[in-house]
Amino acid sequence: MSAHGEPTPLTAHPCGPLSGTAEVPGDKSISHRSLILGAMAVGETKIEGLLEGQDVLDTGKAMAAFGADVVRLGGGAWSVHGVGVGGFAEPEQVIDCGNSGTGVRLIMGTMATSPIAATFTGDASLNKRPMGRVTEPLSLFGAQAYGRSMGRLPLTIVGAKDAVPVRYESPVPSAQVKSAVLLAGLNAPGETVVIEKEATRDHSERMLAGFGAKISTEVTDEGRVITLTGQPELKPQTITVPRDPSSAAFPVCAALIVEGSDVVVPGIGLNPTRAGLFYTLQDMGADLTFENMRDEGGEPMADLRAKYSPNLKGIDVPPERAASMIDEYPILSVVAAFAEGVTRMHGVKELRVKESDRIDAMAVGLRAAGVTVDDGEDWWHVHGRGGSVPGGATCESHLDHRIAMSFLILGMAADAPVSVDDAGPIATSFPIFEDLMGGLGARFERPAT
Repeated sequence: MSAHGEPTPLTAHPCGPLSGTAEVPGDKSISHRSLILGAMAVGETKIEGLLEGQDVLDTGKAMAAFGADVVRLGGGAWSVHGVGVGGFAEPEQVIDCGNSGTGVRLIMGTMATSPIAATFTGDASLNKRPMGRVTEPLSLFGAQAYGRSMGRLPLTIVGAKDAVPVRYESPVPSAQVKSAVLLAGLNAPGETVVIEKEATRDHSERMLAGFGAKISTEVTDEGRVITLTGQPELKPQTITVPRDPSSAAFPVCAALIVEGSDVVVPGIGLNPTRAGLFYTLQDMGADLTFENMRDEGGEPMADLRAKYSPNLKGIDVPPERAASMIDEYPILSVVAAFAEGVTRMHGVKELRVKESDRIDAMAVGLRAAGVTVDDGEDWWHVHGRGGSVPGGATCESHLDHRIAMSFLILGMAADAPVSVDDAGPIATSFPIFEDLMGGLGARFERPAT
């Protein structure tokens, strides 16, 4: 069932050309961090263009529970009066992070070096996902975690009374783990150091610097060495959230595979640690261009123009690109199904521990729609059908917003409709998905009630 109610099945029918402008919501990663860092600053942070999906709304509620004054002004505008680094109050109730792995892991890090306790829970999907990858480095600061087996939620964090700085080499390429450690380091004396062997999205580093933290990144033989000086006074900011590249992926990819389409997606963040999908699509021969390149608030942005691309070719996606497009592999696999030849994706074991096992979920659904897929622990290959995919399947979303949206895009270009058993989770990241895609020409149908 959906994260916040009964299942909501949805069917995507094959449609005519897509056209128009797709104004996707604000970036989810930056939206989470805007609320969290605003809550840790001294004074009022003003935010424009915040993603108002359920994941981010849950983070806003959590910051209020820790004592910040969080006000939704309307139209994506928010105000956050922060309590300062180390100023969090102990929440009176359990912190429910819904479906958001990013939210819960970043919030755990934020409070782990304050002498307070908080209990975290989530929906059925989040409560199955691993938290040990975050609680283990947080324990080095002096925090303690008490939860279910394998570190699963519900879980209580008892923050460190006398936090110490840490030097931590991340064993997995995860921006969530890195960010949790850096946020914990804010309230520890001295320098906290995170070493990552593979570069992951760097929104936390950029935004910490913007809020006035002393933070530096050096590329060494060990990898990327990120050094943060603890106990700063963060300064409130005025933030304009760029539009989410992970959400932009869906109208872009739909335009590439639906015959005759021409779609513009304006104002998309093109942070190098997030834009891997778009370069991969260009490598496959997609008619995808970046227009009006610009920089806003330290983040590169552009308008994307995507046109129907009938001559897509399967490629070997460079494994080192995985961290910059980890959330986009499900929709990439849909595009790969319409390409000529095999698209090979390796070094993607992180997909096994997302909102669902995304490799398995996509492989099962694509096979049901007539596509050949091979998969292993950290790889999968999609055998493209050269432009014609049978469709006609009902696919499980597994409470995963990106799985649901990917199969709905598949149905728009397949020979027969494709249904998902539950489209409800889409609201966690892209609450206007159905209306936006419908405005471009998609044909979605809900079952009669």
